[in-house]
Amino acid sequence: LLMSTPTFLLGYIRKCTPANFRTLRFVITGAEKLKDRIADAFSEKFGVMPMEGYGATELSPVAMMNVPDFADAVVKQTGHKPGTVGHPLPGVAVRVVDPDTFRQLSPGEEGLLLVKGPNVMIGYIGNREKTAEVIRDGWYVTGDIAKVDDDGFVTITDRLSRFSKIGGEMVPHLKIEEAIHRALGETETVCVVTAVQDEKKGERLVVLAIRTFDSADVVKRLSENGLPNLWIPKKENFYNVAELPMLGSGKLDLKAV
Repeated sequence: LLMSTPTFLLGYIRKCTPANFRTLRFVITGAEKLKDRIADAFSEKFGVMPMEGYGATELSPVAMMNVPDFADAVVKQTGHKPGTVGHPLPGVAVRVVDPDTFRQLSPGEEGLLLVKGPNVMIGYIGNREKTAEVIRDGWYVTGDIAKVDDDGFVTITDRLSRFSKIGGEMVPHLKIEEAIHRALGETETVCVVTAVQDEKKGERLVVLAIRTFDSADVVKRLSENGLPNLWIPKKENFYNVAELPMLGSGKLDLKAV
């Protein structure tokens, strides 16, 4: 069993041989979204498809997980659905609500993810105000945007902090990043999307890239691939940087970005 982050999986894809992982049966990832291009590349090289889970330090730390499918002569149960973070663990409940009103949303609707269960922390030591912000009636407010499908599988869309309010519409940075990587044919992370203040529309999208490419061509491809115009960064808002700031866990350091 290998527990990892998608960023570390990229390192294994580059530097390890199939022989290194010949006894590997299961790969579980967390800490950041598992992108299809990374999962497919790992599976193609090592013959094991990574499965994604989800958690937070405040959730001790796992709340939901994809698991292998089960089947025998009588019963068949789907435990793994690619693109999702799986089902909540036994005893753990999830709820998706409107970020502003906390009204519970229907299956398939995207909203703020709440988690409740014995894994939820008691609180932050010596900080009642911060605790009251993130725990409401026993529900932990994750700060992540998610949806739950009719089969109970949870899909994390993005961090609430990784949305921009542009022209009154919520614009998700992660979906734009994924579209840029598809347009470039990249399997590794070569850019990150963020935003800065803009007098006219509230915020303006900015792309930081560690690879040189024709930004005008990328913008054209994004439009041709059906990305909404409001979600497409302007060609003059692409900037080259020496490296993308990372945390020790392998996640992007969004504050540094």
